[in-house]
Amino acid sequence: MFSLQTIFGKGDKFYGLLEQSAAAAHESAKALRQTLEHTERAPVMADFSGARAREKALAAQISEELVNTFVTALDREDIEALNSALYKIPKTVEKFAERYSIVAERVRDVNFAQRACVLEESVSVVVDMIGELRQGLRIDPVKKLQDRLQALESEGDRMLLAPYRTLYVEGDDAMKAMLAKDLFELIEKAIDKCRDVGNIVYSIVLKNS
Repeated sequence: MFSLQTIFGKGDKFYGLLEQSAAAAHESAKALRQTLEHTERAPVMADFSGARAREKALAAQISEELVNTFVTALDREDIEALNSALYKIPKTVEKFAERYSIVAERVRDVNFAQRACVLEESVSVVVDMIGELRQGLRIDPVKKLQDRLQALESEGDRMLLAPYRTLYVEGDDAMKAMLAKDLFELIEKAIDKCRDVGNIVYSIVLKNS
């Protein structure tokens, strides 16, 4: 006969799986930042495809466990929402890396590294927020992390003003401007995905507080 503790304990595995998923997303963001800080080297696509493959495998495992687990530590729809949102971070980062590898020579003097640093820090906050889920759904630390995530998003938006001014107002290479804009928007999209994860975590905590 299974005890209640044993039954509920089986639902706790989702904490670990979500934490691994957040770690894979952070790995992809770190690889992007390193790539953009060393533009003299060609991007190593295996760094991005590997992180996304791990994320994809974890996403599939989480979905399978949701089907096979009788009791979950969090609501099933919340786990699935986090699962989906986390997967989109390395997916977007890999898309950036693929496009950047094609046009790197054309945009080599455009500074994407600052935005990549904001992305990496945003994913680091996401890792902390996911880690908070198993700590008893404490609203104060999660609110502080959520505020930090929103501040990073605003900082990233502010950073776009200078390069956009250089590319569109002072520059005379329309193709370069279009390529850079596409790449900047992909980093912005990845940061937005971090915000989405943060919003889901915060709503979970509010719902259970």
